Amino acid sequence: MIKQDLLDFSFDELQDFCRDNNIPKFRASQIWSWMYCFGLKSFENMNNVSKISREFFNNISFISRPEISEMQKSKDGTIKWLLKLNDNSEVETVYIPQDDRGTVCLSSQVGCTLNCSFCHTGTQTLVRNLTSGEIVGQLMIVMDHLNDWPSGKNNRKVTNIVMMGMGEPLLNYDQVCKAIKIMMSEDGIAISRRRITLSTSGIIPNIEKTGIDLGVNLAISLHAVNDELRNKLVPINKKYNLENLINSCKNYPKLSNSRRITWEYVMLKDVNDNSEDAINLIKLIRGIPSKINLIPFNPWPGSFFEASTQKKIDNFAKILMCAGFASPIRKPRGQDIYAACGQLKSNSEKIRKSQINKLVPIHNF
Repeated sequence: MIKQDLLDFSFDELQDFCRDNNIPKFRASQIWSWMYCFGLKSFENMNNVSKISREFFNNISFISRPEISEMQKSKDGTIKWLLKLNDNSEVETVYIPQDDRGTVCLSSQVGCTLNCSFCHTGTQTLVRNLTSGEIVGQLMIVMDHLNDWPSGKNNRKVTNIVMMGMGEPLLNYDQVCKAIKIMMSEDGIAISRRRITLSTSGIIPNIEKTGIDLGVNLAISLHAVNDELRNKLVPINKKYNLENLINSCKNYPKLSNSRRITWEYVMLKDVNDNSEDAINLIKLIRGIPSKINLIPFNPWPGSFFEASTQKKIDNFAKILMCAGFASPIRKPRGQDIYAACGQLKSNSEKIRKSQINKLVPIHNF
């Protein structure tokens, strides 16, 4: 018998699993609580579950964690994990501690297919999509390390989630959606939807679905204000151009001044950082409740871009702020361990299509 990984189940699926194995339905609630409220990895310590039921669950299922291949800690407190999955693929996960929050950056794919020219992950070919359990498992590794259980305790260390790691979340929509719903579950990990941000390079067919199904914060990986340049920096723009992307963002459900789109803009020296670019950015997003994150380029081995000068970044931000847009300059975190924005990359090699299909299929739009 092939054991089932319970992290791959939604709550409804866990109930179905119990029913199909003649286990009382209420056991699903007990197991769910032990997994996601208390972070248990073994059935042995689930003391409100009968010994017979614990033994039965142990025979037919397991509660997974990715294997830690490597862990690095930056001088600024940022922690990066290289995590090995069951097929020996690897992904990177990052924890960023700040004074008012603790943010976990999760990966959604092994590698990436978008080939953004300034992004280190984009130099790694896409291997496969992650399962929902593999996505949630990254978060649980972080919570294990930080001793952040039970999940509902006061002063928890993990307060925010960003789907900004390796891969394009909206090209793995079903599994990402399922994972985020598990993270938001009030009787589980219980991260508020207002503290979860999903970043996309602009996979338009799934932007509205994200708002309807999840209602999480939306971040757009923008980086250019015209199609000619964005086609070079973010090649998916050739399929989903700026005009259509902007229209999609205007229609994002429940958009308001308290629920803004975040535009991510990497500052590249002499590429997209002059005053005219700032003025055109204002024109592009006018009428959309917005926040603009200006991200100094984080160099990586072999990159041919340079970070904009501080003077240019400050001037760019000033133009945006004078137009009424919040435009914080993101402080690079974890640069010394290549954990900063655009630096994540594992050493996984592409696997055969037949293997991919046995795991999580990659859907093309």
